[in-house]
Amino acid sequence: MSRVLICNPNSGSGDHAPQVRELADEHGFTLHETEQEGDTVEFAREFGPDADIVAACGGDGTINEVVTGLYEADCLDTTTLAVIPAGTGNNFASQLGIPNIETAFDLVDAGEVRHIDLALANGRPFVNSCVAGLTAEASAETTPELKSKYGILAYVFTTFRTMNDYEGMRLAIETDNAITESWSGKAVVALIGNARRFPASGGTQANVEDGLLDVTIAEERPTMELMGEAAVSRFLGSETAHLHRLKSKSLTISVLDGTTHFSLDGEMLETDHLTIETLPQVLSVFVGEGYEPVPDEA
Repeated sequence: MSRVLICNPNSGSGDHAPQVRELADEHGFTLHETEQEGDTVEFAREFGPDADIVAACGGDGTINEVVTGLYEADCLDTTTLAVIPAGTGNNFASQLGIPNIETAFDLVDAGEVRHIDLALANGRPFVNSCVAGLTAEASAETTPELKSKYGILAYVFTTFRTMNDYEGMRLAIETDNAITESWSGKAVVALIGNARRFPASGGTQANVEDGLLDVTIAEERPTMELMGEAAVSRFLGSETAHLHRLKSKSLTISVLDGTTHFSLDGEMLETDHLTIETLPQVLSVFVGEGYEPVPDEA
C-alpha cells in the first residue's frame, strides 16, 4: 500500500520530528515535512490521490489542513486518514482514542478503520469542531510562541486575558428544523461539534457517525458565574437554563453585530454568516481502543 505522511515539525513543543522520522521509515511511509504556510494543504492535495493512507502529524490545525487538501483533491473515497498527535492540545486525536505518537503508528498496521462524518462551514472542512465566541477570540490571540512556551496553558492565559474585554455576540441560529429548533440572543460561546461536544455528562466525544452536529450555546452571563455553571454542567452532569443544546444535519449562523471569529479545528475564519452542513461517513480514519461509535451507549 502507498503510505504518505505529512508532518508539521513545528507543532506542539516542536521536538517530535526525530521520532516521527524514525517511525515513518519503520512503517513504510514517504515523509513530507512542511516548511511554510500552505505546504500542508498542497502536499495533501498533490500526494493524496495516489496514496492509500495519508497520515497527518501535528495538531488539530494540521489535521484540518490535510483533510482540506484531500477534500479539494476529491480523494476521500480512496484514501484513509491516519492521525499522528503532535500538537498542543490534540483534541481530535483524543476523540478518536489515539493517545500518543507510538499508538498512532501501531494503528496503521493493526487498527480499526471507521467511516466518520465531515462537516463543512462555508465550504471549508472541519473534523472536530467549529467554535465562536470567547474561546475562539482567545485562540486567535494565542501566538505560536505562547503555545511553544506554555503548551495547553497558553489557551488558558489568553482566555483570562480576553474575557475582561469580551462583550459577547448577538447570533441567530437556524437548524434544518428551524420551526422547533432555533436560537437567537447574545452568547459568549457557540460550539458546533462534529467529533467533539460539550456534554452535560460523560466524555467529550460526540457521535461522529450519525450525520448530526452537536450544538451548544452558552448564553451571556457574568463571566465568572458562567464559568462556574459550565464547570458544574461538565463535571457534575447538571443542566442550567443558560446552556442551550441543538442537534441538526445543517444550520446557519447569522452574526447580528458586525463579524466574529470562528475557529475551525483551530483554523480561523472571520465572517458575519456561516452555513454548516455534514457529509455523513465520508472520511475513513484509523481509530484507537478508546473510540466509541455510539458514545451515549458506552
